[in-house]
Amino acid sequence: MKIRPNIIWTLLGGIIFAVVMMPGFHQRVEAVQPAAQIKVYSAEKKGYVMTDSVSKTKEEWKKALTKEQFHILREKGTEPAFSGKYANHHEQGVYRCAGCGLDLFRSEDKFESGTGWPSFTAPVAAENVRNQADNSLFMRRTEVLCPRCSGHLGHVFDDGPKPTGQRYCMNSAALQFVALPKK
Repeated sequence: MKIRPNIIWTLLGGIIFAVVMMPGFHQRVEAVQPAAQIKVYSAEKKGYVMTDSVSKTKEEWKKALTKEQFHILREKGTEPAFSGKYANHHEQGVYRCAGCGLDLFRSEDKFESGTGWPSFTAPVAAENVRNQADNSLFMRRTEVLCPRCSGHLGHVFDDGPKPTGQRYCMNSAALQFVALPKK
């Protein structure tokens, strides 16, 4: 019996697709690690500070976050476009990580991208976000994570306005807004 190569590739492709689409395949295994100190920028203190990283078990995260926040921050989900509370939000203040409270973006760096997600030209400081390659869903993107709790925030693209040319496209559920005191 002669097996044709195209049948083998078809079967192999089907197996790979089935494994990739299995529930939980894209979820990372989380174990509680000892807190490490990281250097980040504090908008409140207007300077760099040292802070502990945040590490929790899956069950601890489920208790601390809403169902939507857990899906986005811990399972790398995405909220539907135009559904988030910060998509059309214009108050002055700071957007923090909903998982750990780390300062991420300033309102003055927010812009209307027309995508339906809150978009920013830059983080409060380079140290306050962590970028990593994301090749899921048959695309190449750059995922944006919180460096303190490793929560998924969204993605960054090179199609933003000047001066940075970047568009940090974030999920509202991954953010917590804190208004600045009026002067």
